Amino acid sequence: MATVSTLVWLTVVVTFGAVVPIVPTGAAVSGAAAYAAHQNPLHVLLVVLFGAAGAYVGDLAMYAICRWGGEQFARRVRWLRDPERMEKMGKKLRERQISVLLVSRLLPGGRVPVLLAAALMGLDWRRFAITNAPACLLWSAVYAGIGIFGYAIFPEPWQSVLAAVLLVLVISQVAAVVSRRREA
Repeated sequence: MATVSTLVWLTVVVTFGAVVPIVPTGAAVSGAAAYAAHQNPLHVLLVVLFGAAGAYVGDLAMYAICRWGGEQFARRVRWLRDPERMEKMGKKLRERQISVLLVSRLLPGGRVPVLLAAALMGLDWRRFAITNAPACLLWSAVYAGIGIFGYAIFPEPWQSVLAAVLLVLVISQVAAVVSRRREA
């Protein structure tokens, strides 16, 4: 599993998915971790590191887009049209940057509004780069853990990968439904 080309492809998929949020990046990390655990459990650490690297590079690109697009981009995101909500998000970001960035990565549709809010409040590039690194690493570890869960239950690698991917997709959909109901 942990061939350099496989890990590079994982990084590319996660980076692309961080910029184009329709790609299920968590499922990619979970599936890779489940497969790696069947081959050599130590390779799961490489999956975590390469998945985190892809998320980090993708977040930097998305943050650049948010800083460049700024107000025009914010007008298109319904969640950020409310100035009170923007102020509340800015306050949370100033107080607890790592935890806010981590939670935004774990909630479907939560990352882009948080990155946009950080860009609009003028969060310094260096500060963003430093605080986003542990958030990406924790995110990758969480999704790799889901993959290891699949490995622990199923004897065959393909079953583990399928279970991990399906579990991530189900969790994402449930979280999205709960989030929509809270907003309504």
